[in-house]
Amino acid sequence: MERESMEFDVVIVGAGPAGLATAIRLAQLAQQNEQETMICIVEKGSEVGAHILSGAVFEPTALNELIPDWKDKGAPLATQVTEDEIFILRNATSGLKIPGLFVPKTMHNDGNYIISLGNLCRWLAEQAEALGVEIFPGFTASEILYHEDGSVKGILTGDMGVAEDGSQKDGYMPGMELHAKYTVFAEGCRGHLGKQLIEKFSLDDGKEPQHYGIGIKELWKIPAEQHVPGKVVHTAGWPLNESGTAGGSFLYHLEDNQVAVGLITDLSYSNPHVSPFDEFQRYKHHPVISQYLKGGERISYGARAITKGGLQSQPEMVFPGGLLIGDDAGTLNFAKIKGSHTAMKSGMIAAETIIEAISAGRSADKLEKFMPAYNASWAWKELHVQRNFGPAQHKWGNIIGSAYAFIDINLFNGNLPWTLSDPKPDHAQLKKATDCPKIHYPKPDGVLSFDKLSSVFISNTNHEENQPVHLQLKDNNIPIQVNLPEFDEPAQRYCPAGVYEVIYDDEGNNPRLQINSQNCVHCKTCDIKDPSQNINWVTPEGAGGPNYPNM
Repeated sequence: MERESMEFDVVIVGAGPAGLATAIRLAQLAQQNEQETMICIVEKGSEVGAHILSGAVFEPTALNELIPDWKDKGAPLATQVTEDEIFILRNATSGLKIPGLFVPKTMHNDGNYIISLGNLCRWLAEQAEALGVEIFPGFTASEILYHEDGSVKGILTGDMGVAEDGSQKDGYMPGMELHAKYTVFAEGCRGHLGKQLIEKFSLDDGKEPQHYGIGIKELWKIPAEQHVPGKVVHTAGWPLNESGTAGGSFLYHLEDNQVAVGLITDLSYSNPHVSPFDEFQRYKHHPVISQYLKGGERISYGARAITKGGLQSQPEMVFPGGLLIGDDAGTLNFAKIKGSHTAMKSGMIAAETIIEAISAGRSADKLEKFMPAYNASWAWKELHVQRNFGPAQHKWGNIIGSAYAFIDINLFNGNLPWTLSDPKPDHAQLKKATDCPKIHYPKPDGVLSFDKLSSVFISNTNHEENQPVHLQLKDNNIPIQVNLPEFDEPAQRYCPAGVYEVIYDDEGNNPRLQINSQNCVHCKTCDIKDPSQNINWVTPEGAGGPNYPNM
């Protein structure tokens, strides 16, 4: 098909912290050099911030470098952290508070802010647009375009108005080719184009497999007398310890009597009966957490996978014609449970590398100067210091793993002369269902705990129903013929949005997998955890998915 095209100097895929930092730094440098540089960002959400989900305690290191006068410009960083608490939850009723002296120093939050990352991205988008950056929300980057020599040429935006059977509906609008001298992929965790680039250019050769967690979050409005602005609470242990699963939780007190509460479940778990959603629901009943939520109102819900493999799993970020940055490349610091600052820094280095190449008249080459600059940055050094945190958690669990982290990070500043290995991918960790105990989760009470469908409802998730299913099965037979008998089809449980259901006939026979793709909150967990690696998540029609207001 002959498609319209537009030419830019730089195309950025994704208006998250990494992509926006790239655009802003590019525009700043172009202005300083009095160099006209055309920059555009393509964002699949209906607006900037619609698909952004994070805790979030924000470390402003990169923002201080990018926009030093961010306070004067009204950045939405209103609540500075005032106190940290870390608990080991031993069971459903008791918890042990860890003295600050014994907490890995990465968990201290002095000088950090409790924020809505979605709102920060909305503000960053305003700064980018004021510098002349064009932002196209509601458009997906559906395909990568290549030059004849194999270098990346740009991206193709997704067609709009295609029916489920592939026919064109009224109002059909074909996608447009966006060509660029350089294309930056900043899609976040498990980006569907980033995944293709890693495979095509063998960017993960010599690296360990990436590791992931699924983060599930709710925003609550609570009674004023229970609200402590700036308070940060982290926990480990119960309920995940009952199934031998690693992970941790958070409760952050924002402004306006709001708290963000969430649970991160490592996707390395082995019992296929584990349901991260239901683990989160029962976690809220623990007295350490429920004391803040009782009498409150749940406002919003969301879920998103995070990359947590660290430097051992970080792919090469450079390829001919572009860069892979932020969580698309796994820059999150799992020891801090923070990634926005490192993602932004990777984008800023990307901008500095690209502007130098464009100024020198180069186009679509391999940006060789990026990796040395990134490896010399504080972001890489920070990840190197904390490189053993994640593997220690996987090897020895939260308690012993955190004790190791205390020795490694607090006492030796990450300079122990070894790097721990974590070579088994998360999807390969599942054991057979018959070899694992079933887990009987309590029914939600509608007060502190809720079901999946009511949760998806308050995520404001919406997809055009008559469109191609964006959760693609490589083999339609595998869910019932392989995953069901061997693993009791774990997609029924690891999906936090009720997308996957096994349906039986009236006699309880003839099972089939039903995919409720309209429920999808774009967390990518299915793409990661499916034991047969049979599910491929691709972008649905632009603007589809969740619409997070303040997450």
